[in-house]
Amino acid sequence: MRSNYQALGFTIVPRGQHPFGTGNSIIQLRGTYLELLSVTNPQDVPEHRAGNFSFAAFNRDYLLRHDGFSMMVLDTSDARADIQAWHAAGLKTFEPFDFSRTGKMPDGTDVKVGFSLAFVNHPAAPWLGLFACQHYRPEYYEQPQYLKHSNGASTVRDVWIVGETAMDLASYIRTVTGANSFSEGPHAIAIQTGTGTIVLARAQAFEAAFGVTPPHPEDGPHLAGFTVACRALGPLAELPLAKTGNRHVLTPANNFGTAVGFVEVDGRQ
Repeated sequence: MRSNYQALGFTIVPRGQHPFGTGNSIIQLRGTYLELLSVTNPQDVPEHRAGNFSFAAFNRDYLLRHDGFSMMVLDTSDARADIQAWHAAGLKTFEPFDFSRTGKMPDGTDVKVGFSLAFVNHPAAPWLGLFACQHYRPEYYEQPQYLKHSNGASTVRDVWIVGETAMDLASYIRTVTGANSFSEGPHAIAIQTGTGTIVLARAQAFEAAFGVTPPHPEDGPHLAGFTVACRALGPLAELPLAKTGNRHVLTPANNFGTAVGFVEVDGRQ
């Protein structure tokens, strides 16, 4: 995955290792980041327990089914307050999960980064991973040298949750995100958050946007793809990417089960 995304013009942070069996490589963007994830030490993966959601076990089990876009993470300033609010709204919640790991700064020095995670799920979408993450060292994910990508990538513009019943999750997603701004069409609902749009779509809306059928329809409502806004497409313009509308599309077959669209935006955005 690192090689694949580097070839697309992304700058990638050195590898990280979680204390619960997964490892990652981060692509920092403005206001968010992409996390390339794998199970690196399966013997360290804790199982789900009553009232406790295991991030590592979910991703391990997801990967036993197929590659793909397993989880969407929301930013939060208070993970525990989110859990209380979601529980009060009648959603399925879990105990908060706190952990830390060592990260490496560009000069080679180590830094401890800490997190509190708030997990939530919906019985109609068992393979839609969703949680909020409270960062205790958010500056680690906003380092100028890692925000520079030769493909001009700046932000994640939208994330697509696809399935015949995906639109039925609108109330759930709005409750979890706290978003009030949305628009609805016959085959998709777009929910606007502070950093980008979450699109709940049927297959035909996804095909119209990305030019390919959504991966993994057997999963029910699931994360199928996302769009990256680029200040200039740079080396992407030289790659054999299909074009659908204003998106240059990397298909799921060529990207570990996830569709990625790239759009060029005004450099001031």
